[in-house]
Amino acid sequence: MCYSVYLSTDSPENLADRNSALVRFDPVSDPASDPSIALLAFPNHWEVKSKSDCGCTFRHLHTSSVNLGFSEPVDWYEEEQDGLDATRQLYVTLNDILTSGHRVDLVDHWSDSPVSNIQTLDVSFDEVEEKTFRLFEDHKFRLNKADV
Repeated sequence: MCYSVYLSTDSPENLADRNSALVRFDPVSDPASDPSIALLAFPNHWEVKSKSDCGCTFRHLHTSSVNLGFSEPVDWYEEEQDGLDATRQLYVTLNDILTSGHRVDLVDHWSDSPVSNIQTLDVSFDEVEEKTFRLFEDHKFRLNKADV
């Protein structure tokens, strides 16, 4: 099983231009392919993949650990450098979209989990830094940034 990560935005930017060895943005051609896509609010939908060709290589918190919130990597919980770097690249893209005045939301969905389990959180990029950002399993982030 895998993590599926999707984002939507009202930005017309072709996010595929930002593809790298660690992060790939693929336009969603069939929104019915994953029911979690229906939770996204904006017209331009993108699947976000890591080097594993799914969302698995990004930093994730399991649903039972979401209370840990956003934080920097710690010694007692080993994370792969590629996962840290991929998550930072994703953060930069999301931050750039917000800074340009556009809106964006994102859903992180475990493929075996019912979509009804997905919870929505408002996440401010004024408060969450690049080094602390990570995805939360079965959560939708409504991202914002006030100081634009």
